[in-house]
Amino acid sequence: MAHDIRIVTEAQLREAIQLDLTAVDVIEEAFAALAGGEVVMPPILSMDLPQANGEVDVKTAYIPGFDGFAIKVSPGFFDNPTLGLPSLNGLMMLFSARTGLVEAVFLDNGYLTDIRTAAAGAVAAWHLAPAVVETAGVIGTGVQARLQMQAAHLVRPFSRLLVNGRDPAKAEACAADLRATLGIEVEVCADSETLVRNSQLVVTTTPARAPLIMADWLHPGLHITAIGSDQSGKNEIDPKALAAADLYVCDRVSQCETSGELEAARAAGLMLRTPPELGQIITGQVKGRLGPSAITICDLTGTGAQDTAIATHVAKIMGDAGTVIPV
Repeated sequence: MAHDIRIVTEAQLREAIQLDLTAVDVIEEAFAALAGGEVVMPPILSMDLPQANGEVDVKTAYIPGFDGFAIKVSPGFFDNPTLGLPSLNGLMMLFSARTGLVEAVFLDNGYLTDIRTAAAGAVAAWHLAPAVVETAGVIGTGVQARLQMQAAHLVRPFSRLLVNGRDPAKAEACAADLRATLGIEVEVCADSETLVRNSQLVVTTTPARAPLIMADWLHPGLHITAIGSDQSGKNEIDPKALAAADLYVCDRVSQCETSGELEAARAAGLMLRTPPELGQIITGQVKGRLGPSAITICDLTGTGAQDTAIATHVAKIMGDAGTVIPV
């Protein structure tokens, strides 16, 4: 018996969904579901391909009550720009949670991942950043740096933004884009220490394998969201900073132990206790920020639950977009 599969392109997806508070709510729901203990989310399938200067991640999760579940494939081949191709691409496949049949293939080239990752940053800021943020900072100058600041501004409308990156030209371009997008004061900051010391909310968005933020830069009233560490060996935050913070939170402890900031901290003999997860704070199982002067750090490695949440959300709002193929 035949059934239909909907094929949707990146351009169609960009028309259907943007980074807004609705997307943030969808991802917050996914974090809350993770805290319930009934989500089925296997470990990330991750391949490091040094011979090709590439990596591939596969993520998935089944969330009870959701109509479908997604399997997301994310390749990153970092020599591609020399061939005139983008470094990142990928797709999401949406399956029926009732029958297991493929319902849709989203040829998003990483767009949905970008949206759900930025939305996760907004969820972290909403639950962990100080209630009032005047100055925010971002370390990194790529697509996610831009999106993270747009997302954070939705929930903490800061009036000043600092941008730091290894390449001054890329930092200037990122600052110009965010100045135009957010309509606020945006400055390039030559060093990350100055950025951290002058910000109440900092997001790191790099593939660094050595700390970019040191423990002695922390100050009362600071929140840091680290999103760059998503494979073993990556590390943006000084392990001592995790130990020095009043609260360190994971998106998923089991992932952060092997591919997040917690991996480096454990290797240094720190953070041996099991930290709380963001979903537990959202659902009230664990207390979040204890006051305006607290120092908090959130470690986001990206979860399959986020992919299932964004994919099922998109499927509901797509309408007739895409090409239907009977199989």
